[in-house]
Amino acid sequence: MKKLASRTLTALTNAFLVAVVLVIGAVCFLPSVSAASGVDGRVCYRGSSETGVSLMFNVYWGTEEVYGILDVLGEYGAKATFFLGGSWADDNVPCVREIVSRGHEIGSHGYFHRDHSKLDLKENREEIGTSVEFLALASGQPIRLFAPPSGAYSDETVDAAESLGLRTVMWSRDTVDWRDKDEALCYSRATAGVGGGELILMHPMPHTLKALPRILKYYQAHGLSTITVSENLG
Repeated sequence: MKKLASRTLTALTNAFLVAVVLVIGAVCFLPSVSAASGVDGRVCYRGSSETGVSLMFNVYWGTEEVYGILDVLGEYGAKATFFLGGSWADDNVPCVREIVSRGHEIGSHGYFHRDHSKLDLKENREEIGTSVEFLALASGQPIRLFAPPSGAYSDETVDAAESLGLRTVMWSRDTVDWRDKDEALCYSRATAGVGGGELILMHPMPHTLKALPRILKYYQAHGLSTITVSENLG
């Protein structure tokens, strides 16, 4: 009986240790975005629109593609939000103004594409604030949204953004078009199972531009309008 009890205890102990290892492994391999998603509910991962989706273009490069994206959006009567890096905007003021003139929304994507999760409150405020000041001056419109580069943020990042009157915005789906340079993948990630309220992350890439007409046609065919992030957030 003692041997049986000992074997049972050993088996239970081993099973417990395996479970602990599996849980730890799962936590370690979760995306960093998910780990950071609970900053007091102040970070927006999805909008509230029932029939609207928002295309979010994070821009630090691809000026030619930005102009092409504007043309396609105009053709389909779609609106989008462009989160602009300050250093890019500083070199492309005419493009910034073209985005605004066509009725789209501009948000801040920082100034130098820094890792905001590693910045303290003062550094976050300076990095975000500098971009907001320049973007407001270049665009002639107030800046109300901030999208942290690479989705990296901390409590200090959100505090700094709020102190500047900004809402911090992430995404509900990522096309990962900057990495996977594939038109078909970009299309499927932007459309498969899409529903109202989605915030869809994209970049000004050649293959993204090629996929965009098909993406917008899909939304129209499924009764979805393409609206700005602010409209989506309500």
